Formats: sequence, structure tokens, C-alpha cells
Amino acid sequence: MKEIVQRLKAPTPRFFRKVRNAGLILTGVAGAIATAPVALPAAVIAAAGYLALAGAIASAVSQTAVKTGRQK
Repeated sequence: MKEIVQRLKAPTPRFFRKVRNAGLILTGVAGAIATAPVALPAAVIAAAGYLALAGAIASAVSQTAVKTGRQK
């Protein structure tokens, strides 16, 4: 368990920070679509759910990437 916490606290490489931020934006947009106060087709609501899931997974996975001394 300590290794996971240390990994999450370690510096994240630049590319994975961009992936994490894109995932967070994707999740936010999907959440806004899913909770829109207007009537939307069921397919749009379902797609928003899948986009939210994909964004959350991308954010979580990219957060665990760790910068090592071998990268330039």
C-alpha cells in the first residue's frame, strides 16, 4: 500500500499530465451532458456515460505514471 501512495505522490511526466487533464475535462463535459436540464436522446446520455468512464480511467491511469531519471 505504501508503494501506491508514494507512486501517486511522485512527479508525473509532462505527457501524462496532459492525458490526466484531458481525461478530467472529458469527464466534466460528459457529466454536464448527462445532467443537462433538457431532454436529450437516450443514445446521447449513454454516450456521455461511456465518455465519463473513459475520462476517469485515463485520469487515474495517467496519475500513476512516474518520472524516472532515465527520461529526458
